[in-house]
Amino acid sequence: METSFFFHPRMVHLPLGIGVVMPLLAGGLLAAWWTGWLPRRAWLVAVLLQAILVGSGFVAVRAGEAEEDLVEKVVPRNVIHEHQEAGEHFVQAAAAVLVVMAIALALRRWGLAVAALATIGTLVVFYLGLQAGKLGGALVYEHGAAQVYTAAPGRLPTTPGEAVTPPPER
Repeated sequence: METSFFFHPRMVHLPLGIGVVMPLLAGGLLAAWWTGWLPRRAWLVAVLLQAILVGSGFVAVRAGEAEEDLVEKVVPRNVIHEHQEAGEHFVQAAAAVLVVMAIALALRRWGLAVAALATIGTLVVFYLGLQAGKLGGALVYEHGAAQVYTAAPGRLPTTPGEAVTPPPER
């Protein structure tokens, strides 16, 4: 059976999970910075976590591209493309928010206002992550993408959307 080194379905959970947490974390750090409870440099936690989101999201997108030809054996190309586009938008938006977060950390006078803008941006990234995840779930649960990993070798369908019988249990 053909598989890629990164195995996309395992990789996607880290950036999606961080994307869910970032609005809360950024909002908490922003409030702590604004009230003086934490110093401005505490915002670095948000910047670093956002960088991990972007890096792991990039790896997940590349892993998905590496497995695209394999999954196209069971899922229509347009469905895969829609998920791929959503994942790319998620990572691109996360990268833009990372830049805004870094600018907020670098600015003295307007840093807090820019950090507030970045915090709003984390909500956009959260939404885009949910969309990408929903489309990825549809690939697996509605279109049978998992068949490329669970079907016995040589037993994949001949046309996308065709069901395949799982391998016998041992």
